[in-house]
Amino acid sequence: MFIALAPPDDAKDELARELRPALEAYPSLRWNRIEDWHITLAFLGELPVDAVPPLRAPLAELAASRPPLELGLSGGGHFDERVLWSGVDGDVAGLRLLAADVRAVVKACGIPFEDRPLNPHLTLARARRGDTGPVTGTAAALAGFTGRRWPAARLHLVGSNFGRGPGPIRYRDIESWAFTGR
Repeated sequence: MFIALAPPDDAKDELARELRPALEAYPSLRWNRIEDWHITLAFLGELPVDAVPPLRAPLAELAASRPPLELGLSGGGHFDERVLWSGVDGDVAGLRLLAADVRAVVKACGIPFEDRPLNPHLTLARARRGDTGPVTGTAAALAGFTGRRWPAARLHLVGSNFGRGPGPIRYRDIESWAFTGR
């Protein structure tokens, strides 16, 4: 489970067009599905079902108190030459404040999680061990990419089917809340 922001479809399509040559050239990479692209604010890990209800009201209140953030997807990089990502630009300071507030809500609800420093990014693909060339090459090719800005309109509480059978990980919104503050 995690709490995230999701770029709108047209922003994801813009990045997908930029990635098309890499998608065709490197089918061995484990590409994330475009509909699952997200910017994680807090990774909660595997939680019991009864952990969700206490999060709903405070996350809804947090979203209602905030205006949408203006963000964009920009550039590319990699973690350990195995995980390909696109960077995030725009109101990154506001994004960091939002992540800190989201994490404070999670802590106040008594949910333990690993509070890693925020490195705003959108994960695109993973390489198999020993096959890092496609990741580093694609990250370099994305260096000049600058997508259009868009308002992050909703805060998402997301679950996955990780560990629930063969095939790719699939994400689903458990709930989401609009940013309606001024």
